[in-house]
Amino acid sequence: SNNPISGVTIATILTISLILYLLLGLQVDFTVSAPQALSAAATAILVGAVVACAAAIAGDNMQDLKAGRIVGATPRQQQIMQLVGVTAAALVIAPILGLLFEAYGLGGVLPREGMDPDEMLQAPQATLMASVADGVFSRNLPWGMIGVGALIAAGVIALDQVLKARGSSLRVPVLAVAVGIYLPIELEVPIFVGGIVAWLVGRAVRRGGGGEGAVRQANHRGLLFSSGLITGEALVGIFLAIPFAVSERGTDVLSLVSEGFDPAARWIGAAVVVGFIVWLYRASLRASE
Repeated sequence: SNNPISGVTIATILTISLILYLLLGLQVDFTVSAPQALSAAATAILVGAVVACAAAIAGDNMQDLKAGRIVGATPRQQQIMQLVGVTAAALVIAPILGLLFEAYGLGGVLPREGMDPDEMLQAPQATLMASVADGVFSRNLPWGMIGVGALIAAGVIALDQVLKARGSSLRVPVLAVAVGIYLPIELEVPIFVGGIVAWLVGRAVRRGGGGEGAVRQANHRGLLFSSGLITGEALVGIFLAIPFAVSERGTDVLSLVSEGFDPAARWIGAAVVVGFIVWLYRASLRASE
């Protein structure tokens, strides 16, 4: 199931920012006093962070309790492990984010001079939330674009309902459309490729005489395979961040070849990606055999 944490957080930050602006705007000219505007925006973001954590933990608890009931776990045992998990995450996430920031830079901010901006980690959601809070207090929030986005969302929802009423196999979930609009292209392409692979797998299973149960089984196996790829990539990125952060050479500390190898590296990388796509396709189909 989907947990609209980002949407709830953005709505919270926008609402709190507007409330603070209405309460303090008569006493403080935020367009002139940049430090006070920054403090007010930071306050709104902190409130949004609390709401985001509450929404994330609540959604995770609901899904875990449902899954635990299926496998026979008791709510008490699950709640104990939830407390352990939240505590462990709170102790681990902050140092890891600090490590990644020192190694690569994050969300348009580089920790020191001389770092390669192309290696910087993107943070589209965080950038969007910061822009909303800052835009309210600096009075340069593009309300016209926000209105256009709201109209697009309403139109997509209406179109999806029409397709649902007609029994069409084609659907346009508004969340998927929104993600496609604001995520960077380098994040959108893997999602798109994964969707194409899932569609091809489903078509192959049906052509082989499999029913919807076989399709779900194949999709589940592909989901597990993809989750492993994502987890492995994240762990490798964290491990590599350690030498990148402690070395003055940054991401060049593990360089094994010269810059002239770049064209060949691109072709090798493309071949590896194609190989993983084929592997994902075959691994998903193996579930229906």
